[in-house]
Amino acid sequence: MGRYTVRFRPRLIPTLATLLVFPVLLSLGFWQLDRAEQKEASLAAFDERGRLPALELNRVAPDPEGDLFRRAVAEGEPDAQRQFLLDNQIFRQEAGYHVLTPVRLAGREEAVLVDRGWVSLGASRRSLPGVPVDSLPGRVRGHLDHGPATGIRLGGIADGENGWPLRVQYIDYDELSERLGYPLLPIVLRLDESLPGGFARNWRPEHRTGFGPERNRGYAFQWFALATALLVIYLVVNVQRIRNDRNGDD
Repeated sequence: MGRYTVRFRPRLIPTLATLLVFPVLLSLGFWQLDRAEQKEASLAAFDERGRLPALELNRVAPDPEGDLFRRAVAEGEPDAQRQFLLDNQIFRQEAGYHVLTPVRLAGREEAVLVDRGWVSLGASRRSLPGVPVDSLPGRVRGHLDHGPATGIRLGGIADGENGWPLRVQYIDYDELSERLGYPLLPIVLRLDESLPGGFARNWRPEHRTGFGPERNRGYAFQWFALATALLVIYLVVNVQRIRNDRNGDD
């Protein structure tokens, strides 16, 4: 009567492939979980610090980290002649710019960059959008932020660009201050959505990357599921059933 013995005999190529791919899938899953936790922390800080009393930027210099997401107000004169357009900004799947307007603070030497929101790229990169400041109030309010997210910093802040508004690739406060001729506070004031003088604004932290922590957890589940499937396939491929033929009566 024939009987079968199940043996695990790992082969070289499937083993090497699994050893290479399995840790990568796990690391991607844990990375997505970490991103979800970071976004949740940002959302919690956004809501918590938003309940604190507003900082008067004309009187107090903000802490770029400790005052992140805190409400703030500033009174001063917008520099209508020298504004910045932060390039490569996406809003609702459309390319455009964030408008950064320096507001020279009354009673202080510094100015603060006010992010007035997103404007469309338009028909061509050869012509820049109009960004008038006529309706921007003399006393602006909003919350403090590091500014819009940008990609990898390649090259200079504004290679090949000249004139105003100046199209820039990222925010560097020292270089922007040098181009303006006066110092900037090392933080951005994002204009309150209820105030006039701005453009498209949606400031909660998850919108900086397009989605919230729930999406990251979904991606993490997918990576862990792929890792599990790979492990199951590896076991199935390397398990063999060997028939044992026995002679004689039982």
